[in-house]
Amino acid sequence: MLQICPVRRLNSDFSEFCYNNPVLNPDNAIEIRGLKKSFKKTVVLKGLDLEVKRGTMLALLGPNGAGKTTTVRILSTLIPPDEGEARVLGFDVVREARRVREVIGLTGQYAAVDEYLTGRENLEMMGRLYHLSREASRRRSSELLGQFDLGEVADRAAKTYSGGLRRRLDLALSLMAKPPVLFLDEPTAGLDPRSRLTMWEIIEKLMDEGSTILLTTQHLEEADKLADRIAVLDRGKIIAAGTADELKAKVGTERIEVIIDRGSNFKKAAEIITGEGKQMDEKERSLSVSTDGSVLEIKKILDGIYSAGIDIESMSVHKPTLDDVFMRLTGREAEEGTET
Repeated sequence: MLQICPVRRLNSDFSEFCYNNPVLNPDNAIEIRGLKKSFKKTVVLKGLDLEVKRGTMLALLGPNGAGKTTTVRILSTLIPPDEGEARVLGFDVVREARRVREVIGLTGQYAAVDEYLTGRENLEMMGRLYHLSREASRRRSSELLGQFDLGEVADRAAKTYSGGLRRRLDLALSLMAKPPVLFLDEPTAGLDPRSRLTMWEIIEKLMDEGSTILLTTQHLEEADKLADRIAVLDRGKIIAAGTADELKAKVGTERIEVIIDRGSNFKKAAEIITGEGKQMDEKERSLSVSTDGSVLEIKKILDGIYSAGIDIESMSVHKPTLDDVFMRLTGREAEEGTET
């Protein structure tokens, strides 16, 4: 029998706990096996398998409707799965839902704050809901207001907050009880670039403190910058997983992209340029393929185009990005939006 104790606990007002679990890998904070979920005739998850190691961040990428939010809702005990098993710190999300809720924090796609309360009042109310004493709630609220740089607006009604401030308050609320596991469901959706960078800094600090984070995002740059590992979810199943570098290596060492001149035949150029991971955009008149980065291969592509009398407006060679990986694996671009 394997005995596991969390390294950190929710708050000094909560007692330490240990539990016995012969199944859970002690290195994993989250484990999912064969998870299935349908809504009426719509199948969302088709046997999902996933692991997140303790103290790391896993970014879950996927097109709209891939099942990202459904996965988070199951893990946070908001909806039950139809089949399969999911555990958070060893607790089963169905049979031990109350224990799961004690060890997680959740930030959804929309800021879940009471608009008529101030930021401070929102935090103190959340502390009381976690059964913290009034004094402990006030102390923790002050800590979070400072940590999230909300001190100047702490006593203003939340309805006066900008989108960025509301998202920061929402994340602060999810951390009221210092949960060891945090679910961030598109936490920067709808934010301007400056607010997004601020949120990234806050999330990086949480990681430095040892939190385990499951992040869903449509911002591929976000996953590339923050996550230890990335899993690509499409049509209800994980189709690829690994570090950002490992996933990029699947696309190729480098990509060559050419923009065909307006006066040349784009369709003819598309027939000439062939290769692995080929992408084309007729509207932008761009063509790109994976290459090994050698001068010989690049020269071969260019010679073929010029010998056919096709002019190139511009050419670039670059290392693959997560956008390339996403397009290659799913056949479509990432789009920001809400899962149905």
